[in-house]
Amino acid sequence: MLLRLLLLLLVPASVIAQGTSLRIGIAADITSLDPHHINIGSNNNALWHIYDALTHVNPDARLIPGLAESWKAVDKTTWEFRLRRGVKFHDGSEFGAADVIASIERARAAEKSGGQYGSFTKAIVEMKALQPDVVMFRTATPYAMLPYDLNSIFIISARAKTASTEDFNSIRGGADGKPLGAGTGPYKLAEYKRGERVDLARNDAYWGPKPAFATASLRILPTDGPRLAALLAGDIDMIENIPTGDAVRLKRDARLLLAQKVSWRTLFFHMDQWRPNPPGVTARDGKPLAKNPFTDIRVRQAISKAINRGAIVERVMDGLALPAANLVAPPVFGHVAALKPEAVDVEGAKKLLAEAGYADGFALTLAAPNNRYVNDEQIAQAVAQMLTRIGLSVKVETHPAATYFTKARNGEFAFAMLGWGSFSGDLALRALLATPNPDKGFGTWNWGRFSLPRVDELLEAGFQNTDDKQREIGAQEAATLALRNYGAIPLHHQIATWAMKKHLSYAGRTDEYTFAHQVKAQ
Repeated sequence: MLLRLLLLLLVPASVIAQGTSLRIGIAADITSLDPHHINIGSNNNALWHIYDALTHVNPDARLIPGLAESWKAVDKTTWEFRLRRGVKFHDGSEFGAADVIASIERARAAEKSGGQYGSFTKAIVEMKALQPDVVMFRTATPYAMLPYDLNSIFIISARAKTASTEDFNSIRGGADGKPLGAGTGPYKLAEYKRGERVDLARNDAYWGPKPAFATASLRILPTDGPRLAALLAGDIDMIENIPTGDAVRLKRDARLLLAQKVSWRTLFFHMDQWRPNPPGVTARDGKPLAKNPFTDIRVRQAISKAINRGAIVERVMDGLALPAANLVAPPVFGHVAALKPEAVDVEGAKKLLAEAGYADGFALTLAAPNNRYVNDEQIAQAVAQMLTRIGLSVKVETHPAATYFTKARNGEFAFAMLGWGSFSGDLALRALLATPNPDKGFGTWNWGRFSLPRVDELLEAGFQNTDDKQREIGAQEAATLALRNYGAIPLHHQIATWAMKKHLSYAGRTDEYTFAHQVKAQ
């Protein structure tokens, strides 16, 4: 408690007096504030308030300078990043090249204990501080994606390189009494209470635009009803992930303002394509099947044909989504316009199942989160009903996001929902459908372990190509191959919606993040 009071005292009283407190209802649990631990959207949303990366992303999902003012490829395998001068950590220490190197080293080391950010550093074989404000990175082969990868590495002070997750989840100090979880972001951590809130105090020394509010609180409200009720009651000022059925009503409420933006997030299903007897997949009578049905492309195609994406968009999403055939939304780099959402064909799906040896269908468990994506549980139920029409017996199993992703990554699901957003199609493919390869950072979220060597080859070639036009051609070819082989089953691209009190404004972001420091007071 004493440390918390000391940290808040670092923010001048005059600053607090200039702004009011902003309270935001966040739609998913924030499971950790360790910047190199659990890589999920809700954690990253909170972390971007406290930390920075070398590169940032603007509201339209375009890469822009962050802690690095500029970067360039010196030769085919060497990059130089020039850092901002005069940037300070929340503890008052100067930011420099040593902190960048320490952050990358910590992200790598954290992989040994389950950290999920080290994959973004795999291409780097050498790092060196050429000057206090210049960092050199060398890659084994030409690699065009380094500025994109480094957007995912949050920068900590070198003094916190060996800090524990608990050190970052609290404001307790190190041996010198200063908080180890000090970042360079627009807000300082005041308190984190798991499952309830993240309280923030404005960083008046922030190098970028200063937040409009002296304090901000990210209130964790994963259930739609209570989150909406808290806004309408005035208990919070802004919420994300508006229930689609309430959007029209909220637009008519004179007390509120809505912001909307086509999201880069695509919802899709992974299918287990690597185990002979995946969990939750049996004959209709519960007996084991002779083989894993998802290893047959005809079964995967049949499932895709059974899903009425238009009906999901209209009836479940109330029009606030776009039917998908890609893993990235238009106009994200690498989107393939020639890929069209699969037409509904129930009889064709039944025929494919019969050809694959499943004329009588089979039973499966459909897994999904129930508080991570807009209407995720309702989507799961709708898809389950559609699959029953082609002879499958489907049980829906949903979990809160906090436990769902752990179970999914542990291989507990054979047919599982995931939502993903990315700068580009090739980066999405690398994480989602490339053959899992920890050394390359490929397939880190490839739950189904789909594998097609030609897709891997195209991705590797593209990542070495600094010509964006040629790289995009390769990315589109890889996406076409992966999706025409039904490596995953795309559903739709979300349209993100925020609601707030009318004296506030928020531009909305393609990446769906809800940033207190970008909320304005009108």
